[in-house]
Amino acid sequence: MTTEQITYIVFGGVLILALIFDLGLLSKKGKKVTIRQALFQTFFWVGLALGFFVFMWIENGQSLALQYLSGYLMEWSLSIDNIFVFILIFSAFSVKEKYFSRVLLIGILMAIVFRIIFITVGVALVEKFHWILYVFGVFLVYTGYKMFTATDDEEFNPQDSKIYKFLKRFLPLVPHDGEGRYRIVENGKPVYTTLFVVVIMLAAIDLVFALDSIPAVMGISQDKLVIYTSNIFAVLGLRSLFFLLRGAVSKFDYLQQGIAIVLVFIGLKMLCEKWISQVLDKNTQVFISLGVIMICISGSIFYSIFMHKKGLPPEVKE
Repeated sequence: MTTEQITYIVFGGVLILALIFDLGLLSKKGKKVTIRQALFQTFFWVGLALGFFVFMWIENGQSLALQYLSGYLMEWSLSIDNIFVFILIFSAFSVKEKYFSRVLLIGILMAIVFRIIFITVGVALVEKFHWILYVFGVFLVYTGYKMFTATDDEEFNPQDSKIYKFLKRFLPLVPHDGEGRYRIVENGKPVYTTLFVVVIMLAAIDLVFALDSIPAVMGISQDKLVIYTSNIFAVLGLRSLFFLLRGAVSKFDYLQQGIAIVLVFIGLKMLCEKWISQVLDKNTQVFISLGVIMICISGSIFYSIFMHKKGLPPEVKE
C-alpha cells in the first residue's frame, strides 16, 4: 500500500468519524445553533484540518503538507464569500432558524459530491491538456479583477437567479416550508417546498463558487490529494462558519478585495509558471503563496474591522 493510499484511507476514516461526532454530539435536529456552539464546531473542523496537515507532513513530507495548508486557507477564505450568499438565500425564502442546520448540512453534502465530480473532471483535463492551466490562469486574473471592482449594486438576488427560475419552470413549487419537509402532497399532487429549493440552491451556488476556487487550488498544487482534501475540509467547515459569522460577515467590507488580490496573484503565477520555476524551487513557491494568502486575507479582515465602512450612517459613506 502506497503512502498516498494510506493518506486517502486516513482522510476518509477521519471524515466519517468527524461527521458522526458532529451530527450526533454537536448538532441537534430542530434546535437553534448558538454562537458558543458554532465557535466550538468551527474550532473542531479547523482543528481537524490542521491535524490532517500535521499528518500529511509526517506521512507525505513538508512540500505536500504546505501545499495542502495553502489550498485549505485559500478555500476557507473563499468560503466566507459563500456564507454571504447563503444568508441572502435563507432570507429570500424566509427559512426558519430551526431549519438552518439541517438544510445547510444536506446542501453542503450535495456540494461535496458535486465538487468531487468537478475536481475529478478538472484534474483529468489538466493531465491530458496541460495548457488548460493557462486558461485557468487567465480566468482567475479576470475573476479577481471583476471581484475587486464589483460594487454593492451588483448584489445577488436568489429569486432572480437562473437556478431558481429553472426549478420554478420544471417543478411544482409551493411558497412555504411544509413544516420542515422538502416534498409534500397538496390537492393530491406532489409539490416541493421552499426548503427543497434552498437545498438545491446552496449546492448549485457552491458549485458556481467552485469555478473560482478549484482552479485557484490547482494554481497552488496539481496534486490530486491536495486538491481533494483541502476542498472537502473547507466545505465541511462551512456550516459551523455560517452560524459563527452570519451576523458579522457583512462587516468584512474589504474581504472581497483581499480575496480578489489572491486570485489575481495565483492566476499570474499559473501564467508565469514556466519562468518562475526556473528561478524558484517548488518549496519556495509554496511558502510565497502561503504568505500572500495569509497576508491578504487577514489584512483585509483587520482593515474591514478598523474601517467600519458599513457601520457609518448612509450620509457619511463615501
